[in-house]
Amino acid sequence: MGDVIVGSEAVAEGRITRGRLRWNYRAIYPDVYLPCDAPATLRDRTLGAWLWSGRRSVVTGRAAAALHGAKWVDEAAPVELLYANNRAPEGIVARRERIADDETCELFDMRVASPVRTALDLGRHLRPESAVIHLDALAAATGITEPDVLGLTQRYAGTKGVRMCREAVALMDGGAQSPKESWLRLLLTRSGFPPLQTQIPLLDRHGHRFAYLDMGWPERRIAVEYDGDHHRTDRAQYAWDVQRLRLVTQLGWMHVRVIAEDRPYDIVDRVRRAWAHREREAMAVKLPA
Repeated sequence: MGDVIVGSEAVAEGRITRGRLRWNYRAIYPDVYLPCDAPATLRDRTLGAWLWSGRRSVVTGRAAAALHGAKWVDEAAPVELLYANNRAPEGIVARRERIADDETCELFDMRVASPVRTALDLGRHLRPESAVIHLDALAAATGITEPDVLGLTQRYAGTKGVRMCREAVALMDGGAQSPKESWLRLLLTRSGFPPLQTQIPLLDRHGHRFAYLDMGWPERRIAVEYDGDHHRTDRAQYAWDVQRLRLVTQLGWMHVRVIAEDRPYDIVDRVRRAWAHREREAMAVKLPA
């Protein structure tokens, strides 16, 4: 991130000439520049946004989540700042909101919302499905839990969006390995199924763990897994998937495999049929001989 500069500062300090600034750099925000041949990554844009604020803002939201190590943050996402400015340039969202000192930390020489405060802002300002996806990734990266975030929501009780945050955090699960897994878990939860367990360890007949299931209900031995593109394009992965599925079924699991082309209602129907099958089995066991 060393290539992002405040143009007026760099010229005043003699680190660059006005001519070089004009010809070799491009402005990404007012008075904030990046070399013409350098891509404007989210991290560079985040530093640039912080510099644009005069180094007085706090980075939050998706940009902060990415700084904390969360995956799946779109490189084109706007940089969200806690900063009192009503005329933020394109690509920056500035919010005039209070934040306590214990809700911030320093990352990459910038003042950044702590993981818990970042979660609060994700839950308050993103649409529910997007919020859960980003909360899943943040939980996986930082280890934050629902009680951590709910504690902070008490501090901001009555503030706009806090109720939405509580609802999103209740669905947060750091076991998701992709946005599609988060989406799939949300689909099933909203369809009335009991809460799913994620990253279910599988043991072979000798007690050795050989794999994890994406999600499911261990007590019913029903697994639901999302197959991404790498499952089809990587031959070694494909071969292992075939072998793994054989082992899963040999252990008595019902396995619902989901791909991108599946329609939501079809996914829900297949899972319902798996549950109905297990319920029939349970009834058969209870009936007298």
